[in-house]
Amino acid sequence: MARAEPSAGPAPLRRTEARAGIAADAIAVSALIAEGRPVILKGAARDWPLVRAGLASPTAAATMLRAVDGGRPVVVYVGDPAIRGRFHYTADGTAMNFTSERAALGAVLDRLLALPDSEEAPSLYVGSTDLDMFLPGLRAANDIVPADGTFAEHPPLASIWIGNRTIAATHWDMSNNLAVCVAGRRRFTLFPPDQTSNLYPGPIDPTPAGQVVSMVDLRAPDLTRYPRFADAFAAAEVAELEPGDVLVYPALWWHHVEALDGFNILVNYWWNSVPAFLDSPMTTLLHGLLSLRARPDSEKQAWRAMFDHYLFGPTETATAHLPAIAQGPLAPLDAMTARRLRAMVAQKLNR
Repeated sequence: MARAEPSAGPAPLRRTEARAGIAADAIAVSALIAEGRPVILKGAARDWPLVRAGLASPTAAATMLRAVDGGRPVVVYVGDPAIRGRFHYTADGTAMNFTSERAALGAVLDRLLALPDSEEAPSLYVGSTDLDMFLPGLRAANDIVPADGTFAEHPPLASIWIGNRTIAATHWDMSNNLAVCVAGRRRFTLFPPDQTSNLYPGPIDPTPAGQVVSMVDLRAPDLTRYPRFADAFAAAEVAELEPGDVLVYPALWWHHVEALDGFNILVNYWWNSVPAFLDSPMTTLLHGLLSLRARPDSEKQAWRAMFDHYLFGPTETATAHLPAIAQGPLAPLDAMTARRLRAMVAQKLNR
């Protein structure tokens, strides 16, 4: 029996803008990110040898991957057919609804190719696997090198995702993302960051794959339990990707990713156009849970004003009235100042 395509529920009102005629070596990713919205570059990677192999057959794509296999075991996630491809929590939220194991990439590919494309098949998913470490040489002929030099200045983390009809539940990443649909079709349902509360984020720890996910199942949203999701869905947009299409979207956009065929490959690049000495804002959020969340509301509102002054408002607001020599940690951040701030924070935490 052929497996029905997953559905993201009622069709979102908006489809992600698609632009044609932009070659892979002509992509200006910084300008695209600055637009503040997702965009599809139709066919920008269609000349990749791996894309062409995938269009020929899953076996041809798998053969190309085997040729550059570095021999390291990969992590593969395995879900019972009952989860219908959605890697998430168990119904009571106390555990994951899948298992993980390590296996040789060739063995995983053999298993994928042997699986029927049916409801009775288990879900197999190799996620976020470092390209350079596990498939050295693949990027020699299958790579995105933006024309604006962004990746030269801010080297991205390049990863590969391989599986059958699987679903990465709605989640966000702290980095900008350039995703290349290599084999099979993909559907991204994207939500702007201001919809975070309406997406009902799950636990910070544990998570299915290291990142917070929405508790709402897009295939069958329970609006009685999650009523604000209706507002999130009204703000959503959907990106339907064919092999060779490239999707670019900014950091912190939530995205629900469905693989729509029995054999799928996606390659993505994560990067932030910031100095390497900056820490992760997630560290700040975790410390905020420790230092702010349990305080009286009046204090929290006062701290909100303080954070707006020092962090979220114009940089000059906090410094314009101070001589440069007196600005201390408020001065423009460089590697040395970052080390000093990190030492200050560590000292205050170590009490």
